[in-house]
Amino acid sequence: MDERSRFEVIIIGAGIAGASLAYFLAERGLTDILILEREQQPAYHATGRSAASLVELDPNATVQQLKVLGGGFVRNPPAGFCENPILQPSGIMVLFRGPILQLLDHAASGLERAGVRFELLSASEAVARVPELSLGRLDRALLLSEDGRIDVHEFLSSYIRHASKRGAMIRTGVEVRGIRVERGRCAGVITDAGEIQARLVVDAAGAWAGTISKLAGAAPIRLQPRRRTIITFAGPQGVEIAGWPFVVSEADRVYFAPESGGLLLSPMDEEPFEPCDARPDDLVIAQALDRLASLAPRLVPKSLRRKWAGLRTFAPDGVPVIGEDPLIGGFFWLAGLGGFGIETSGAYGQIAADLIVHGKTDLFDSALLAPSRFLRT
Repeated sequence: MDERSRFEVIIIGAGIAGASLAYFLAERGLTDILILEREQQPAYHATGRSAASLVELDPNATVQQLKVLGGGFVRNPPAGFCENPILQPSGIMVLFRGPILQLLDHAASGLERAGVRFELLSASEAVARVPELSLGRLDRALLLSEDGRIDVHEFLSSYIRHASKRGAMIRTGVEVRGIRVERGRCAGVITDAGEIQARLVVDAAGAWAGTISKLAGAAPIRLQPRRRTIITFAGPQGVEIAGWPFVVSEADRVYFAPESGGLLLSPMDEEPFEPCDARPDDLVIAQALDRLASLAPRLVPKSLRRKWAGLRTFAPDGVPVIGEDPLIGGFFWLAGLGGFGIETSGAYGQIAADLIVHGKTDLFDSALLAPSRFLRT
């Protein structure tokens, strides 16, 4: 095992953010990379607990741009990148009802400008696709016909495999306890296994990104982890659900989708939490089932197969924080990726790698993501 104590770049966090950055840095020729992970395996927290879907619709214009750019990578990765398809284009069907209906035309216009394929459906057309829906719980629907579920394991392992082949290293079970700063610049990290020097330290620590930034004395950006709960269960007997799209109802605050012969369900909860190994709450699960009972009563299960929770971390404006810190040189933010870190990794991984290697990127207006935006008066 290579026990070197000096690298060009140290990436803190081996979730999808850190893995994608390592891959794109290596693609650009920067291969002297060490990824540090406090858990015993990569993707233990948010990445490994996601419903992992490509949904190229978002009320935030900047996030939607990232989703569309990331969607292009998910659909058409480079030759040899993955061993199996990353995306299952099962479709994403977004339901609109009541006050939310007024957002439909604006959403459709934004999708047209972005070149995203979609269909507008009547309530009866939507129910024809998912017959268990209650017709009275929706007025219209928008179907993202080329979006769908992402194979997280395939995606993450492909990033890591290619980065490792080019020389990037991963050390798991190593906790960062300090950031070495000399004359206003990062010089490395202090871990429970010793000190490791580096020219650049990347904060890709997910729910712990705020904790890491404080160790460096970086800009005081208020990142907020929020819990998201998911359950799985068997579908109703005699109902063929395998061909259903992923269904999202903002009005009901619930989404569900086919999963391993049954169904996956989330109440779309966003309860603020301190960084932790998140666990599901039975009250939140009960609320999810109550909402499902209104939207699709025949789908409510008598028992569950699995339940889990993860933390999704947001910046104050809901937009990722990507770029060098304005106060501490050599400290690079890759944080605040919300609930869209997997689907957009093919976008922000390239943006971040360009900024690190070239100091700029032609892929995106990086000022929209820069940590310095929070220091502006």
